[in-house]
Amino acid sequence: MIYVLRHLAAQMLIACVGTMAKGRAKMAGSSTKSALVTGASGGIGRAVAKRLAHDGFSVAVHYVGNPDKAKEVAAEIRTVGVRAITVQADIADSADVERLFKETLVAFGTLNIVVNSAGIMPLLPISGGDVESFDKVVATNLRGSFLVMGEAAKHLKAGGRIIAFSSSVIAKSFPNYGPYIATKAGVEGLVRVLANELHGRNITVNAVSPGPVATPLFLKGKSEAQISEFGKLAPLERLGQPEDIADVVSFLAGPDGGWVNAQVLRANGGFA
Repeated sequence: MIYVLRHLAAQMLIACVGTMAKGRAKMAGSSTKSALVTGASGGIGRAVAKRLAHDGFSVAVHYVGNPDKAKEVAAEIRTVGVRAITVQADIADSADVERLFKETLVAFGTLNIVVNSAGIMPLLPISGGDVESFDKVVATNLRGSFLVMGEAAKHLKAGGRIIAFSSSVIAKSFPNYGPYIATKAGVEGLVRVLANELHGRNITVNAVSPGPVATPLFLKGKSEAQISEFGKLAPLERLGQPEDIADVVSFLAGPDGGWVNAQVLRANGGFA
């Protein structure tokens, strides 16, 4: 009887150790791929960061000025069993962008996906002469994209994905969207050129081009009537949701998006 009990105890110990080893292996596997998402503390960026976490990526949550929101996103990401860090940076500043990537690589050891969703959208007429506001839009949306995409190209290895953000409003040319549209048109140009510059490295470069999406960035300064009218512009007759756009990013970042390169994918419900 004593022999039998000892044998059973030994078998149980072996099984327990095996289970623990499998658990550690699973945890290690979950952190073998990672993503950096700029502007991840809110709006589309937040949805993208959370979706990539569900896809198994550890995520660097970039933010500019709201650490509490960034920490909330990181905490949500950790609940699905992957790692998350928060990193503050001004993407219009080259030194900050270099540090952003350095901190991400130190934390994760590798980087597979870079999504640049940070951006601003002040509305102002071209004829108003507000050069200061124009320069701010260019600094964040265009210079920031240039810096983030360039740094991503330095660090990603074969199989990597660079995903930028354009806007379907380019096709509409609405009044007061001049500076914003100019920067997004520039982003589309950068995407196509960088894809060619990375020839032979097996790294894809694409842009996602949302239509109106119900985020604070889009809703700010608009009346209920204006929001309702925007919602009717697409044949599907609703505003996009951040999760709609995150699904498209997930496709581009995943195995099924590997043959899509140097493209601008309009995710807008038929808006344009």
